[in-house]
Amino acid sequence: MALSPSGARFPASLLHTAATLYYLQDATQAEVAERLGTSRATVSRLLREARARGIVRIEVVAPSEQDSSDLAERLREQLGLQRVHLSAAGAPGHVPDAVSPVLAEALAGVGLVRDDVLLVSSGRTVYEVAQRGLPSLPGVLVAPMVGGQDEPEAWYQTNEITRQVAVGIGGVPKFLFAPAMPGEDLRASLVTDPSIQRVFDLWSRARCAVMGVGAPPLLRESIPGFVPTGEEPLRRAVGDVVSRFYDADGVEVLYDGAQRLIATPLETIRTIPTTIAVAYGAQKVPSIVAGARGGYFNHLVTDPSTAALLVATTADAPISPEDT
Repeated sequence: MALSPSGARFPASLLHTAATLYYLQDATQAEVAERLGTSRATVSRLLREARARGIVRIEVVAPSEQDSSDLAERLREQLGLQRVHLSAAGAPGHVPDAVSPVLAEALAGVGLVRDDVLLVSSGRTVYEVAQRGLPSLPGVLVAPMVGGQDEPEAWYQTNEITRQVAVGIGGVPKFLFAPAMPGEDLRASLVTDPSIQRVFDLWSRARCAVMGVGAPPLLRESIPGFVPTGEEPLRRAVGDVVSRFYDADGVEVLYDGAQRLIATPLETIRTIPTTIAVAYGAQKVPSIVAGARGGYFNHLVTDPSTAALLVATTADAPISPEDT
């Protein structure tokens, strides 16, 4: 076969033939040279030019990216979720910085438009990510999922978290002017107030919710003061969303006073089309598993180390959609 002189560009058809033999049919350069009636040096030049001209495109995937993709898919299947969003690996102290852009990407993918409702929970994790980059979602209504709490920590101030998220996305905050755990008489008055009822209506028509997942109550360093951790029912609790606790099977754990809680009911959370849990850390593994089993979220934003622990934990007992 006649070849172009040294230094000249080879015909595209010849480049394609050489590349097909070498890259797709696993022929050696010596075998390609024999098939084409040329030298190995010329085959090397053919392959180099095929790459330079885009006839051959080589993708090099970093092992961590490939592993993360596989890990996310495996965890999605084992937890029975719609999607698992993994952050890049990083030092534990920088996990909020790592998961924030992942949450932003997940939120952007929901397709929220003006006047759609986005709910947000309280909690340290949501508070931290609310202060970082969020996608632009102009005109989206942002409402809290639980009433305010008489606690010194900023992450219990639900209206402030709502305001931060609304500012971050360019949305419209809708505040809930009610304590999370009012007395019986006050609650009876609050639930008939038009401003409170408007928030309840937002709960029922929300398109998306972003929630933290609380660790087992007896293991937590910080927990709302109204939660009676000494009560026997809460000894069975492994986690919570919006201060509504559940056991290892994802069944709500009721305690004295729980009926007074002003927070999105778990049955309402299950009806929201996209529910995104943001949670990480070994302590929260049982909380995440049980929350997925209860159907309280269908997306999970976490980091690779937590995801690996979750995969190991659920390897022998994956959660199917029928379980939620």
